[in-house]
Amino acid sequence: MIVAVSEGIKDKDGKYISEYGQDLSYKDSFGHVQLGGLASTLVSILKQKINAKIRGIEFSLLQRCAAHLASRTDVDEAVWAGEMAVRYAVEGKTDYMVAFERAAGPEYKCQIKLVNLSEVANKEKKIPREWINEAGNGLKQQFIDYALPLIQGASAPPLENSLPRFARLKKVLASELVTL
Repeated sequence: MIVAVSEGIKDKDGKYISEYGQDLSYKDSFGHVQLGGLASTLVSILKQKINAKIRGIEFSLLQRCAAHLASRTDVDEAVWAGEMAVRYAVEGKTDYMVAFERAAGPEYKCQIKLVNLSEVANKEKKIPREWINEAGNGLKQQFIDYALPLIQGASAPPLENSLPRFARLKKVLASELVTL
């Protein structure tokens, strides 16, 4: 059996399950606790309750950063967002985030827009409740229709010795850098 659990899962009293196994006193600049270690916490709890072999696997930074597995849509939109961010910065626009606004209709299309950071920083955007089934343990077709275009197309980063080669940076000596 495989069980997938979000690191943000809480008990019935609103306490993070991760808190049962570790100190979550570290907070980021927004005051959010640094979550992690949920798999090992759950393994410890379950080993005490059931007599079965249990293994916890956590997605690590390497798995989350596997850009060579990104969809073509992801890659194209990341490049577009980066280009627009540089353009807006050169124009002197600061305190904004480059965002995508999705056009209505069956065909996937987006436009770039600038969003003031005060509107999005330290805010959480959840999946709409109407996209989640009544039992709260699955997603409805509306979510699938929304998400499917985001994972379309295979990216094809250049490979070197069978490994992705993302950039070739020019070596610049620190003494050559101009300080402001």
